[in-house]
Amino acid sequence: MTSKAAVIHKAEFNPRIKSYVLWYASLVLVISVVLLPLLPFWLILGNIYLNRYFDRLECELTTRSLRFKKGYIFQTERTIPLDKIQDLTFKEGPLLKYFGLSILRIETAGNTGQNTADLSLIGIIDAVEFRNMVFEQRDKVTEMTSSAEPSVSTSDLLKDIRDTLRSIDNKIQP
Repeated sequence: MTSKAAVIHKAEFNPRIKSYVLWYASLVLVISVVLLPLLPFWLILGNIYLNRYFDRLECELTTRSLRFKKGYIFQTERTIPLDKIQDLTFKEGPLLKYFGLSILRIETAGNTGQNTADLSLIGIIDAVEFRNMVFEQRDKVTEMTSSAEPSVSTSDLLKDIRDTLRSIDNKIQP
């Protein structure tokens, strides 16, 4: 029996993401000098691409996980179980602040590298409120899983191990 997790909140993205990405990529092209000839093509085709990309951005907080979907040419969908989320942090830089945006970085247990996020969400509207909702739901999920686990006392566990070792020892010795 498969039960589907209910959606608690669908995050909305600020349309200024399109302008931010357009200017950020343009800045990279200008700074790299070698790629400078691509700038006119980016300014023309970038708007078309970014509009379609923005239309496909989705982020949902469900009762069990955080699901994120993005991409126009290359599509990506990530689902992160709430009980694996360790931290949600904000990142802002001068260009992000100019456009009124922030990046919400999601770090999970077992994160492979330092200063890397498992997921980065740019431009969520009411990002602070969304982060608080994720933390609240994560706490609910972790409380349910910890209370659902049977409690075995350490002494009972040690007695079981001792009895098992004695049983093994008795079978080995003639």
